[in-house]
Amino acid sequence: MREARVDLPFLVCLAVLVALLTAVAAAGPALLDRLAGRALASRLAQEQRAEPGIRFGAQFEPAPGQGSDAWASDLAEDLLPVTDLIVSAAPEALDGGLVHDSTRVALPTLDTATAAGKVGLGLLYASDAPGRASYAEGRPPDPDGERVEIALSTRTRDALRLRLGQRLPLRPGALRNVEATAVVVGFFTADGGNSERAERGEGAEGAEGERADASGSDPGSDLASATGRAPGSGMGDASPGDRLWREQPALARPSRHPPRSASGLDWEARALVAPRTVTALQAQAGATLTVTWGMRLDLDTGTAARFADDQGQRELQRLLTAYPDDARSVFCGDIADFGGMYCEIGPHPASTLRDGTHLPDVVTDFGRQWRQGRVVISFALASLLVVGLLAAAVTALLAVRRSLDAHRLQRARGASATGLALARAAQTAPAVLLGLLAGIAAARSLPGPSPAYRQGLPVAVLVWLLLPALTWHALRERAVRAGPEPAPYAAGRRVVAEAAVLVLAAAGVFALRSRGTAGEAGPDPLLAAVPALLGLATVAVLVRVYPLPVRVLARWSARRRGVVALVALSRAAKEAPARALALLVLVVTLAGAVFGGLVAGTLADGRRAAAAWQVGADASYLGAGRDSDIAERLGQVRGVEDTVGVRQLRVDPTSASSGNRYGVASLVGVDGARLRAAAPGSAAARALDDAGLTGPRTGEDIRVLATGARTGDLFTFASHGRELRLRVVGVLPEDVRHDPALGPVRGTTPARDRMLLTDNRDLAAIEASDFEGTALLLYGPHLDVEALRSLVPRASGDTALGELRIRSEEQADAAADGMIDVLRGAHTTCTALAVLLALLALVLELLLSAPARGRTTAYLRTLGLGDRATSGLYLLQLLPMVLAAVTGGIALGLTLPALLGPALDLREFTGGPAAPTPHPDLLLTAALGAGLGVLVLAAVGVETWIGRRRGLGAVLRLGRNGD
Repeated sequence: MREARVDLPFLVCLAVLVALLTAVAAAGPALLDRLAGRALASRLAQEQRAEPGIRFGAQFEPAPGQGSDAWASDLAEDLLPVTDLIVSAAPEALDGGLVHDSTRVALPTLDTATAAGKVGLGLLYASDAPGRASYAEGRPPDPDGERVEIALSTRTRDALRLRLGQRLPLRPGALRNVEATAVVVGFFTADGGNSERAERGEGAEGAEGERADASGSDPGSDLASATGRAPGSGMGDASPGDRLWREQPALARPSRHPPRSASGLDWEARALVAPRTVTALQAQAGATLTVTWGMRLDLDTGTAARFADDQGQRELQRLLTAYPDDARSVFCGDIADFGGMYCEIGPHPASTLRDGTHLPDVVTDFGRQWRQGRVVISFALASLLVVGLLAAAVTALLAVRRSLDAHRLQRARGASATGLALARAAQTAPAVLLGLLAGIAAARSLPGPSPAYRQGLPVAVLVWLLLPALTWHALRERAVRAGPEPAPYAAGRRVVAEAAVLVLAAAGVFALRSRGTAGEAGPDPLLAAVPALLGLATVAVLVRVYPLPVRVLARWSARRRGVVALVALSRAAKEAPARALALLVLVVTLAGAVFGGLVAGTLADGRRAAAAWQVGADASYLGAGRDSDIAERLGQVRGVEDTVGVRQLRVDPTSASSGNRYGVASLVGVDGARLRAAAPGSAAARALDDAGLTGPRTGEDIRVLATGARTGDLFTFASHGRELRLRVVGVLPEDVRHDPALGPVRGTTPARDRMLLTDNRDLAAIEASDFEGTALLLYGPHLDVEALRSLVPRASGDTALGELRIRSEEQADAAADGMIDVLRGAHTTCTALAVLLALLALVLELLLSAPARGRTTAYLRTLGLGDRATSGLYLLQLLPMVLAAVTGGIALGLTLPALLGPALDLREFTGGPAAPTPHPDLLLTAALGAGLGVLVLAAVGVETWIGRRRGLGAVLRLGRNGD
């Protein structure tokens, strides 16, 4: 009974360790699947904030004979069966994750006039339009009315100086042959086109809205009564119109035309109308309109987890590729799209469905990034398991030390080492079994697939066998005969062991760099072994290296007064091999934590740098050469202080002297002087200015800075039958290739090794249509983002309109990436558990070595050593090991990305022109070092207090060898 009470703390500690390690090992594969599903669901939601992931469109003509009664046709009722067909064609394997988002019909703009001037007014029917609750004045347009009723935002009301009940004459604009009068019946409130709150649970809102419009009831109130909750009460508590304002920002606020615009308009705005208004105006104009259906892929975490691995991603891509064909087939049969009106939408002749989606590309990008994410998470899990096993080993060593005297007495009485080891195994079996059951229960309690029992059981068995194995090793015949004296050939065996560890670590790193990581589900055994091997290699080096300066300090202290420093440093150097286990625990823990902080910091800074590269300025308009009117209007938005044009042309020049090809290159033109004024730190502006290319042009040659050429070289290339000549005036500096100002044009075209840079004034002879990429950079610290978006929305089906990128939006998207959150959360959790286990292992290691330190201080106390000197002795004895562990752990953590090489490519997460610059988390590193220092100080204080209360007779024994 007394022996059981003595072993009770050890058994409890053993059971807790077995439970924790079993739970981690068994739940590891399922945990990776859940994290992958969470990351995939988050990525899909983020990519569909600007617009639904899948869009269907169909053109339709006026119904035959509709002219006699233009208001008879109810477009919402006609669209509802088609919407149901599109929804029913969704693959069953997605578990209802593909939901209808909206159905919309937009009419081309009509001309009207208000007190604010001439207005180009676009009309829109949207099934997801907000209900009456969103109106500050008036009501939504009446779906059963037989007059043109419009509803506008309160911002449009204020800008155009409108009032409720006002009549607006509608005259032909982009929509011809229309003469009508619109009545303003309501003003709704809109948050603006830039709300980025993601919602869930609104997928059925569009269909419900159509049903509500068809029945003449308010869509918002009908949805609330049907679902038992307010419209838009999904994730984020977004208002019903948030998605609509994002995708149609002109509904939220109008945009102003510049003075003396070619269109002759002062304003451009959008208004909501009822579905009957659409068909009535269509019949009057005899126009062909387009209806678009938006389908949103909204997967829950469990469903997304099934599609997160490589096989699941291929299956998801297959489903997303096949779905549009299935929808076309159920809508109108297998009719090829030759532009004819062979289908029907109610009484309207219609074309077959056309589709557009970017979701397969999103899944491809996710798969490429998640393979790197698995490396980070698997490395964290492997480090946690290694630290846990080391903690179990330290626990077993402490138990062996506490019972060693009793076991040696039993050996002297004839007991065998094997028998005593088996007895210890039997004593610990109930605790191990209890821990195994608790770990499996904890793993089973997690949602998702069942735990991997075959991986949890070996870990429990390994922990269980540690104590019997160490007991047998301590009591074997050779150990009993040799006693405390060193075994023969011990130094040679140590050298062989250390060399083997170094060779295995190098082989593991080489194999991981060569083949990468395993793509299948479950942990990668090689990746799990690398942390332990690298930690062992680091400790092998540290144990050989750190005693050398300690011995130097000991010799130096021998020449000074006092024995505390001499004794402490001498023992620290002598006991370095005995501290290998504690060193290994600390090195692996610190390396894992520093590595996680390094990855998190590098990803955060890399994503911000990549966003700056993609945008190039505070905002940029890609495709400025295709729509000069929009570019001019963007430059006049409030907050825009400077604009800079950037253009890129693909050229394949040849040498004017030898005729040799220079190679395919990107010829980039920049408004050098304007860029230097707007962004003084720009490397491209500085290079152009230093080369004198921003000054007046001399001659007909195009002056360029070039890579791979010498100053004075001449090259020629053909353009529209003319021969243009390039004159190299200098070598292009390397940092220019990474200048963010060039990112909008260079990032959207294939990467090329050769680059030529010039001022835009030298490119006047080149036709604007010849440039493969054009961008207008917008600079200003306080841009009016909503005004910019009212001109170019994030979701634009018109490719000719171009793309507007805003740095604040891109950086917000980068910061909200769910995959980064998953990686950070998983690594933080694993690091926290590893730190706790390392703390336990270190405390046990201090208890294990406490008797030796106690005997040393007892000898010195007989010579008059005081309490303060005793504390100094403890501190100096532990300090070299702690400093070595901090140095080795931090160094290993910082070099892990370089060691892993191709197995961990952080550029997959960030993008940009080059691999992200490593940015370690200095705060985390300092916190870990400070925490370890506090732990050592606490241990010194406790040992000093215990030593003061303990008498010399409890430590010193006559005739005892050793210390």
